[in-house]
Amino acid sequence: MAVEEVDNSVENVAKDTEVEVEVAVQAAGATRYPIAPGYRLNVRSGPGTNYQLVRVLAYGASVPINCQKPGEWVTGPYGTTNIWDNIANGQYVSDAYVHTGSDGYITVRCT
Repeated sequence: MAVEEVDNSVENVAKDTEVEVEVAVQAAGATRYPIAPGYRLNVRSGPGTNYQLVRVLAYGASVPINCQKPGEWVTGPYGTTNIWDNIANGQYVSDAYVHTGSDGYITVRCT
């Protein structure tokens, strides 16, 4: 079981790309889920802390969940889980840091 440590020291979080993704998601009208307050969450290329760090979400971020898949067990503010949320192509965050209102899957499994 791992604890996904958030990176509170990274200053450049690819804000331009993040803003472009935010605008595209809002235009599509996708449901968004808030990241736990007080966390800058690591986004990984796959469902585990051993996958490459893609970017870091800003404080107060919310994310769409396209699909979910099992992966590494992680403990966070919303419990311990092995569910990882796909928030964009090749981008995953642990569901332990996303307030979905459920301890289980809330959408389709990623293929």
